[in-house]
Amino acid sequence: MDFVAIGDTTVDEFIRLEDARVSCDVNDENCTISMRWGDKIPYDFSALLPGVGNAANAAVAAVRLGLSTGFLSNVGDDAYGTQTLDHFKKEGVDTTHVAVNKGMATNHHYVLWFESERTILIRHEAYQYEIPASFVPPAWLYLSSAGSRSEAFHLSLAEWLTHHPETKLAFQPGTFQMEMGKEKLKSLYAHAEVVACNKEEAERILEVKSEDVASLISQMHTLGPNIVIITDGPKGAYGSDGTQVLKVPMYPDPKPPLDRTGAGDACTSTIVAALSLGKSLAEALLWGPVNSMAVVQEIGAQKGLLTRQSLEQLLATAPSEYRVESI
Repeated sequence: MDFVAIGDTTVDEFIRLEDARVSCDVNDENCTISMRWGDKIPYDFSALLPGVGNAANAAVAAVRLGLSTGFLSNVGDDAYGTQTLDHFKKEGVDTTHVAVNKGMATNHHYVLWFESERTILIRHEAYQYEIPASFVPPAWLYLSSAGSRSEAFHLSLAEWLTHHPETKLAFQPGTFQMEMGKEKLKSLYAHAEVVACNKEEAERILEVKSEDVASLISQMHTLGPNIVIITDGPKGAYGSDGTQVLKVPMYPDPKPPLDRTGAGDACTSTIVAALSLGKSLAEALLWGPVNSMAVVQEIGAQKGLLTRQSLEQLLATAPSEYRVESI
């Protein structure tokens, strides 16, 4: 298999708010949302999307780009678990290693969506994590967000990678993995071919505060990965192989974004998918923001994900300013 994603999957329930207020600091950062307390607040509509999450989104991105793709994860033995498995099968993602946990619920998150941004209320069920004995080493593993009981699993995965050097690891740390700290996960970072995160996450992983992306990339390399990818919202994405640092801008939006959920997942997983297809780092960087642009035009993290043909058509008609530059 070309690509196997590992991590939690969830059902996202979107609630489109009508009546709320967003307050930010002078730099339009550190924003909070407020609503009337102790009242009935109308909402526009809701939407239920099964089979999402960082790793799940990466699996769907990869399979749509033409890679043979599997998913190693957990669901409960409830209706949401069935919907999740049906969703992946419909997409063409192999679910052989998605464990159905008897007597447990499937992860269910609530997305409070206002204008083009969202806040997500999350809950991870207490699943057990393990690499099945029947697991066949793929060309690439894509590891992302997992629950708080997965610490031992990360260490066993690092040991597994020691015995399977034919498999390349792409690591997109999730919340709990960042909370574990870089020291506990140093063997995993050292095994990584690619580590991908956004700028704020890089600062959190490194326990630093810096406005200099190039410095963050340099420090991320000291953890061991061969390639570092850092996204920086509207400023674009950066990639480094240790000898060169490259930057690509955002791909221009055809119209204002509808929902930014999954934009980062789309960018980083598409870059990794392109690398797994044999593209150079510069070529792969051009692929990422195109899929990110497409995702934010739809509700949720997966509906807008492109096929390889559609992505390459958009690249062929990209404006001249959409290009990779060295920094």
